[in-house]
Amino acid sequence: MKKEKIRKKAQHWQTRLLSFLKWILFSIIIGIVIGGGVGTLFYYAMKWSTQTRMAHSWLLFLLPVGGLLIAWLYQFCGVKKSRGTNLVLLAIRSSQPLPTYMAPLIFISTTITHLFGGSAGREGAALQIGGSLGYGAGKLFKLDEKSLHVMTLCGMGSVFSALFGMPVVAAVFALEVVSVGEMYYSALVPVAISCLLAAGVSNWFGAQPVHFTLVAVKNIHFLPFLQVALLAALCALVAVLFCYAMHLSGYLYQRYLTNPYIRILVGSAFVIVLTLLLHTTDYEGAGGDVINRALNGHTHPEAFLLKILLTALTLGAGFKGGEIVPSFYIGATFGCWMGSVIGLDPCLGAAVGLLSVFCGVVNCPLTALLLGCSIFGYSGAPYFFLACAISYALSGYTGLYSEQTILYSKFHPQYINKKAE
Repeated sequence: MKKEKIRKKAQHWQTRLLSFLKWILFSIIIGIVIGGGVGTLFYYAMKWSTQTRMAHSWLLFLLPVGGLLIAWLYQFCGVKKSRGTNLVLLAIRSSQPLPTYMAPLIFISTTITHLFGGSAGREGAALQIGGSLGYGAGKLFKLDEKSLHVMTLCGMGSVFSALFGMPVVAAVFALEVVSVGEMYYSALVPVAISCLLAAGVSNWFGAQPVHFTLVAVKNIHFLPFLQVALLAALCALVAVLFCYAMHLSGYLYQRYLTNPYIRILVGSAFVIVLTLLLHTTDYEGAGGDVINRALNGHTHPEAFLLKILLTALTLGAGFKGGEIVPSFYIGATFGCWMGSVIGLDPCLGAAVGLLSVFCGVVNCPLTALLLGCSIFGYSGAPYFFLACAISYALSGYTGLYSEQTILYSKFHPQYINKKAE
């Protein structure tokens, strides 16, 4: 009996070791090829499109042409209704296939959106590019369904990591965003390795990590904690407003403008007219410059509302990109303004707002905390921790991604397993 037990244990350890080595090999391939290669290419495509648009403001008037091209590309590929990141999240939890052609489609479409001045981010595209290519690599290696889910997670995290230069944040986000309340720890090793390699390769090719400057928080006091708590609660409401605006815009566009070409032309007209009326290009693209200004204590009270409106009008019409960097913009500008209103340092308010709105729209408090420490440093970690916790709870069950599942109640210790609203 003892020999039999020893033999079985040896077989178990051999199986585990082979599985471990297999996933190391696959994660290296994904991290270097998909994350480092495609992710870095996407980084430079975004950089080129942003710099070109800023150098030639007249490109905004070609937004309808870019929109028609995007609509035609999706129609040509047979995509009648684009589900975007929601399709990636669904593919991780089920047998839903993830077409590989999704990667070049979203890559080209997001570049077009940014080039011609659409108000959008880029990280949603990164998740879709990485997820579809990771899934496709799994199919190429003829892996089983559960292994395909892990490959998809590796692809998501690696391209996100290459684009933002934050491997730890990217890895945790990929593991946390699919099902809130449950981390995919079985994918921890391959996702971690692929994200680290992707960030290393993109850095080697000259890609710069996302970084914002925040004056160090020197002292932790009771009053700022109360102010941060109040600001985080207000940011949770802003996060809910942003989510509802995104969902409502898509619904209204599709209900009243069923033709995708007409829909995207109307959306283009809205964006162009509003941009001309506002006499500023602050709302075009992701808005990194505006975020930096807010973190230095300078913003306009209406900036967060206008960014919500223009992002909803852009993405709801059929343009492609992401919602996460716009959530940074919305949170930073709101936090800077409201922070000064309630007596909190506006720079700290902008940082807290950025993290709180992000946490509220993606329901990922751990990712939000790590994000804050990564881009702002650890001196403000106690404030960030409190803000993320409050925003997570008070944003309720709303979320940007309708296929995201929230497994446990935010208010009671019970299992609910419901989709984000």
